[in-house]
Amino acid sequence: MPFLWWNNSYYLILIVQGICIFHAFKTGRRDYVYIILFVPVIGCAIYIIREILPEINRGDFWNNLQRIFFPGARIRDLERRLRISDTITNKMNLAEEYMLSKQYDKAITLTQSCIAQRPNDQGILLTLAKIQFHNGQFAESAANFHKVLSIKNRINNSVDELLYAQALEKSGEKERAEEEYNRIIRLHHSLEARYRLGLLLKEQQRQQEAKVHFQAAVDEIELHPRYVRRLHAQWARLSKRELSSL
Repeated sequence: MPFLWWNNSYYLILIVQGICIFHAFKTGRRDYVYIILFVPVIGCAIYIIREILPEINRGDFWNNLQRIFFPGARIRDLERRLRISDTITNKMNLAEEYMLSKQYDKAITLTQSCIAQRPNDQGILLTLAKIQFHNGQFAESAANFHKVLSIKNRINNSVDELLYAQALEKSGEKERAEEEYNRIIRLHHSLEARYRLGLLLKEQQRQQEAKVHFQAAVDEIELHPRYVRRLHAQWARLSKRELSSL
């Protein structure tokens, strides 16, 4: 009987492990995959507590699950809602879903139709800037990020701020990008910002300055709590690789 119990539990652990790894890959949380693979029980427990339960509490889990297993179903549902009621809310919900499924042209068209109605709505402008960034329209993206800043003086989170800095860099505004990366580092102690600024400085042949930021990313990772280290370890790892090449 104990052997039978262990055998059944083992298969259950494998199933939960597979679900967690699949979810992590599909939602861009790939740093968790290592801990889930090498410490299955603890890794799955950490992933469920830190990532899946908050999604459930926010009401996002079932939508995300639907995107993973039935990617077209949510789009069809939102398209049906828009046909029933042609509102800005329904348009923006569909535009964001198009963005998540990488249908950027459709997402941009819908978002621009909303801006025509509300030209100074920072939420709509911010969404358009993010879609344009992912579509490779870096100059247009940077311009719309700048419009958001002209309305409300700041962007609400470091993820969007990093997109703005990258849009500036990729559209050729290197000096403004450097200023934005430095601002993000001051405000958020972002290891990703340090790594990306290091790359920018390296590209400009400013090796010593680049080395300072790569080294800081490697050193600072140890100052963070363990769960933060797991989430941001890739930036320290990539910075260490760059240090070895300088």
